[in-house]
Amino acid sequence: MNLSDFSLPIPDDARRSLARGWLLLGLASLLVSGIFSVLLVLARAPYVQDFFPWVDFFHTALVVHVDLSVLVWFLAFGGVLWSLNSTPRFLTAGRLALLLAVLGTLVMATAPFLGAGEALMSNYIPVLQHPLFLAGLLLFAAGTGVLVLRAMGAIPPVGQWMQGAAALRFGLNTAAVSTMLALIAFAWSYFAVPAALAGKPYYELLFWGGGHVLQFTYTLLMLVSWLWLASESRVRLALSPRVALIFFGFGLIAVFFTPIIYYSYAVTSVEHIKLFTWLMQYGGSLAALPLSLALLHGLWRAERAEGDAQPLRAALIASMVLFGAGGVIGFLITGTNVTIPAHYHGSIVGVTLAFMGLTYYLLPHFGYRKPGTKLARLQPYLYGGGQLLHVSGLVISGGYGVQRKVAGAAQELDTVERVAGMGLMGLGGLISIVGGFLFIYICYRAIWHGRAQRAP
Repeated sequence: MNLSDFSLPIPDDARRSLARGWLLLGLASLLVSGIFSVLLVLARAPYVQDFFPWVDFFHTALVVHVDLSVLVWFLAFGGVLWSLNSTPRFLTAGRLALLLAVLGTLVMATAPFLGAGEALMSNYIPVLQHPLFLAGLLLFAAGTGVLVLRAMGAIPPVGQWMQGAAALRFGLNTAAVSTMLALIAFAWSYFAVPAALAGKPYYELLFWGGGHVLQFTYTLLMLVSWLWLASESRVRLALSPRVALIFFGFGLIAVFFTPIIYYSYAVTSVEHIKLFTWLMQYGGSLAALPLSLALLHGLWRAERAEGDAQPLRAALIASMVLFGAGGVIGFLITGTNVTIPAHYHGSIVGVTLAFMGLTYYLLPHFGYRKPGTKLARLQPYLYGGGQLLHVSGLVISGGYGVQRKVAGAAQELDTVERVAGMGLMGLGGLISIVGGFLFIYICYRAIWHGRAQRAP
């Protein structure tokens, strides 16, 4: 193996089966969230929105869409990577983690159809204030906790020689540590938030600290995926594994301020809220910025991708563009308008595209059929391009004061500029939905036609 080959070996044992289970959970969550996203876009698009007058329905669908497409999908893909980056120890715990996560996801997805309502649009983890939905969320959290404990207890040795695989293993270990700190932060907030609080203020404070820390997890997992995609799409990086490892360490440093913030200020204080905002604002780019520059340099010098490398290169480029756009938009935020979801969408779609690209690479290694190159090459650009239009429309509308987390007449689309901005948002959203369903279709065909090839 080349020392600068940033890729991991795929184990041919129960760990591969475990990783395959997490991937199937992630794909299922994306499928269901995609169905809800169709209704969401239609509920906000000009003129079409008149056929969707149910504001409560909009918020309920938004809760399920966000939790499945971000929380479940991202952590399920983390389960894929942590399962691959493990020794064969504690496999029973790994299976228990997957079972708990699957049950929790099923409960959350079906809760709206079983009477769960009263959507609370808290940041990072919106909820339906109903015992059934909250039980599903707790089950998923328990599964994540067991998953991360196994990831930290079955760590393979990084190795004496600093190879590219060692840097990726270290990056995945840092993501596991940040996830554990996020879970600790959630528990800490649960015991620290005053019992007198209720509704959205309660859940806003409950998820504030841990929600910010989870963003570090998502970013670290994305950076691991970027390096892996770059290697497999024949992008040579002027970056040694040792330097990459140091960058991953930088990406984790800010997370260790979490207990200091909790010890220093009450969770209800302005200081607590601002410090976590600053933590993500200034600490989130410590690893992403230098690795992005190294990747951009490598892409600039790289030869054109051919064959199976084309979908991986497309996903890498689209992911970097969207994640970069989300970062830039973050500096444009003023007030509580739709510029905020524009920043958020850009960032999370950047993560999603990286995971999509790595999924294309992993499918044949998991015993499924290789995805068709033509469709898989088109899909990242279709999905990413649609999302770029989507966030651009939100930025334009945010500049004209359209508020976030509202639908229908509450958006006050009373000027040409507001209508145009939200119309662009709707068009981009529909294009990205097509791209998202195309990803599911490509994966479905690979899984269905390749199921007979899987190793037992």
